[in-house]
Amino acid sequence: MDQADRRAPDRARGSGGARPGTAGGPARDGRTERGRQTRDRIADALLSLLDDGETQFPADRVAERAGVSRRLVFHHFADMGQLQDVAVARRLDQLAARIVPLPAEGPRGARVAALVEQRARILEWITPARLTMLRLENPSERVESATRQVFDFARRRLTEVFAEELDRLSGDRRAELLNGLDAVTTWGVWYHWRSNGLDPDTARRTMETAVHALLAVTDREPGPSGP
Repeated sequence: MDQADRRAPDRARGSGGARPGTAGGPARDGRTERGRQTRDRIADALLSLLDDGETQFPADRVAERAGVSRRLVFHHFADMGQLQDVAVARRLDQLAARIVPLPAEGPRGARVAALVEQRARILEWITPARLTMLRLENPSERVESATRQVFDFARRRLTEVFAEELDRLSGDRRAELLNGLDAVTTWGVWYHWRSNGLDPDTARRTMETAVHALLAVTDREPGPSGP
């Protein structure tokens, strides 16, 4: 049995139940939950500053945004570096929640539409944070690692969704097609379109057109079992 479920000895006044605040009782569970909520609120405060375009995260500023004291920030985090790492992990969790399975077979049009809808929605959402991260002078190793993980994951999704088309090519030609698909569905190109005046719907349609154009090259291929 978990320690939190064990009852303290009957030493309470009057009723004979466990005293509020006894180790392992409901009060301790409540404190643990409140601590977790405070920790999350502090991490979300740093992310909020990041989304607002700030590149410096002093403890006083984070505490003010979170509505807590500076002392409480360092009660939950050893230093600001640890807080940044926790905040990055939290943002990755938020990103993962926005990702849904994509079709890996079926009509090409449906696969392209599903991938583009998801990419456009996520790329628009991450734009404020991405712009700020590009301005960070000394991003932590955790930030750089997280960025690489996101890029690698996005590329793997392309190989899954468009396996049918990619498998018609081999060697350098396959790699070139994958590189092209990767380029037109990543944040850099999305931001280029958006910063040049395209609204989100137009940018999404432009991405869809570009993906279809790249995949069309495989229609001229005989396929793996062809002559």
